[in-house]
Amino acid sequence: MFGPKIRLDKELFEKVKTCAETAGYSSVEEFVTHLIEKEIAKLDEAESQEALEKRLQGLGYIE
Repeated sequence: MFGPKIRLDKELFEKVKTCAETAGYSSVEEFVTHLIEKEIAKLDEAESQEALEKRLQGLGYIE
């Protein structure tokens, strides 16, 4: 994989590596990428929910 790199301390990397192998990921990078994508999706969903609530408040449907 080319591009930006992230450093992890050795102990954390070993834990991540073990989890990635146990979960069946082909690499640590694939596992970490999946985790980051899941967290970003949660944040996007929370922002979408907040925007929806603001729109409904603006329309007078909720207080």
